[in-house]
Amino acid sequence: MTTRQDCDVRDAEDGLRELRHQFDLPPGVIYLDGNSLGVLPSATLSRVQEVITREWGHDLIKSWNTAGWIDLPARIGNKIARLVGADAGELVVADSTSLNLYKVLSAALRISLADSPARRVIVSERSNFPTDLYIAESLAQQHGLTLKLVDSVEDIPAALNSELAVLMLTGVNYRTGYLHDMKAVTAAAHAAGALVIWDLAHSAGAVPVDLKGADADFAIGCGYKYLNGGPGAPAFVWAHPRHAERFWQPLSGWMGHAAPFQFTPNYLPAAGIQRYLCGTPAVLSMAALECGVDTLLAAEPMGGMAALRQKSIALTELFIELVDERCAKLGVRVASPRQAAQRGSQVCLSLAAPLEQASYAVVQALIARGVIGDFRAGDPNDLAAMPHILRFGFTPLYIGFAEVYDAVEHLVQVLSTEEWKQEQFNQKAAVT
Repeated sequence: MTTRQDCDVRDAEDGLRELRHQFDLPPGVIYLDGNSLGVLPSATLSRVQEVITREWGHDLIKSWNTAGWIDLPARIGNKIARLVGADAGELVVADSTSLNLYKVLSAALRISLADSPARRVIVSERSNFPTDLYIAESLAQQHGLTLKLVDSVEDIPAALNSELAVLMLTGVNYRTGYLHDMKAVTAAAHAAGALVIWDLAHSAGAVPVDLKGADADFAIGCGYKYLNGGPGAPAFVWAHPRHAERFWQPLSGWMGHAAPFQFTPNYLPAAGIQRYLCGTPAVLSMAALECGVDTLLAAEPMGGMAALRQKSIALTELFIELVDERCAKLGVRVASPRQAAQRGSQVCLSLAAPLEQASYAVVQALIARGVIGDFRAGDPNDLAAMPHILRFGFTPLYIGFAEVYDAVEHLVQVLSTEEWKQEQFNQKAAVT
């Protein structure tokens, strides 16, 4: 069995360990929730303060030019492009994940309907993140299309047929941590004549992504999870150059105009990805996001995303090993794929009957001990098919092996002592 001393040795030998110093981590906290909200980078406070006091406070509106505020969507977009296999000038930072999905799904549907009017179906996973499904449902209604949801990864190939217009998937499933083979799935969808949209919310900054190598059509992603951009950070959007100019922005705001400061009354879309912009950039949020993205780029001299992925796999495999050894007898089950190639940078657990309804309380008891993960509700009518989930993200920039060992030790204690039964841990908060 792996001991804590073994984990201490692995931490001492970790070539990425120094990257942890980029972050302000509260003492005594084991933070396994970077897949929901990344940790505050040390550089963020001073950078945002500089934007507030000097660029905004002193230079005022001049900073759109002198501080380059107007260039932030493209400048930060080019940095994120290095993490997801896109080229410079192809990706911009803008708006939220939901709004960007609306943009690219609108674009994909317009292209598909123009090229193949008989294709009337959008396909996604029933377990996809709800905002993706809500946006798809709305657009399906607008265009008179059908949104079809598959119940498992194994059901996707059968849905790739002559009726399919767009396949919309999240690269790493938010509930299970399942990692799709982007290149293979995209190729299969293209062979069937469909377009593919990838949501990279749980992929960008967590696993290596190669959008161009996979020949993907469109992608969107989140700025506040593994990119460490802060709560509500702007999202990003990418379109393959072959599609970028084939539609008029459905949210045709002035920043997506070819010449926004000519103030013409008619809309003329900007060239390429710039037309995916909409409103005025959120400068303070973008300043924070850039600091977060820079924490990942700092790993480039050490092997970049490939090195981070290697450590991520080591962390998640250690967690699974320890859970199997120490928690299986307490009713804990691993709900994420056990094969590393099929797993993102998270591990989800479920509790066997009769403990399944204790899942939320167990997470709250762990948080009280300083082990921060989160809870995702299952299907109350069919917990066997979709159980409640205890979800843990492993961000290799700042998580070490000894912390993984300690997290499992806390889980053992919470369950073996039934600490989770305390009333305070069973009071549902607004955010779970």
